[in-house]
Amino acid sequence: MVSKSDFKGKHFISMGDYSRAQLDYILDVADEMVELEKQGSEMARGKVLASLFFEPSTRTRLSFESAMFRLGGSVTTVADPMTSSAKKGESFEDTIRTVMNYVDIIAMRHPDNDAALRAAKVSSVPYINGGSGTWEHPTQTMLDLHCIRYAKGGIDGLTIGMVGDLKNGRTVHSLLKALRNYNVKVYCIAPDALKMKPEVIEEVKDKVEVVEVSDLPKTMPMLDVVYMTRVQRERFASQEEYDKVKDSYIMDRNMIQKHGKKDVVIMHPLPRVNEISTDVDDLPNAWYFRQVKHGIYARMAVIALALGVY
Repeated sequence: MVSKSDFKGKHFISMGDYSRAQLDYILDVADEMVELEKQGSEMARGKVLASLFFEPSTRTRLSFESAMFRLGGSVTTVADPMTSSAKKGESFEDTIRTVMNYVDIIAMRHPDNDAALRAAKVSSVPYINGGSGTWEHPTQTMLDLHCIRYAKGGIDGLTIGMVGDLKNGRTVHSLLKALRNYNVKVYCIAPDALKMKPEVIEEVKDKVEVVEVSDLPKTMPMLDVVYMTRVQRERFASQEEYDKVKDSYIMDRNMIQKHGKKDVVIMHPLPRVNEISTDVDDLPNAWYFRQVKHGIYARMAVIALALGVY
């Protein structure tokens, strides 16, 4: 039996740490946050969130901070590593050990794949992984699951396509790990150079049916949800390598109307570059900007549960 005590004081690091019952519990709390976000709350009054972002971020950083404010708490932030003591040579672990003395909870994005795991070893306050290198981005997955459930009325029984940079995209790594708890079929649609990491496939293969393909138009008619991703220039060693794959898949109005189901849901963790054409934006299938709003609901739920104030 899942209860709020399962989350109090705990770190939020990886989707691999959660059962179906625990995920559904968080999603149910996020449902309650939909109304609470409008009304405001004082449940986190007197609590302080450290918002530490050592990689560029708009949505994740602002939604964490907005979520804490909506809960009645306060935020202290570092949005530029050049202004932190890391510039002076302070170790990552010492940064965490220092910051945890100022705050009640930490949300961090960091370029190192193992940053969240290292933080969890030293932090005495709940640490929320806001993106750890190319490894995972679990709160993005919580908002994605909440958006899917909201858009489609549930998650079980869906066929979901993940498209684009599945190798470097931490959002899809977390999402696939979470989807192993649901009765879904997942198509991983990518060119060979950007295929899903084998270790992620290995982790979920006994729990969810995963099909790896490269042809988006051929696969599109089967999909209830299409999760587009950006080919991430910052993850490539050279411009030449990036240029080879940057335009692998383009979702446009014609793709949806010619190949997609009438009610197919198009999602994207954002930012987009050119992988979703702007001619999709006014279609009812376009959920990627509505998806952003679910980030506040999901992160309000995660913060409130971790602080034990819900």
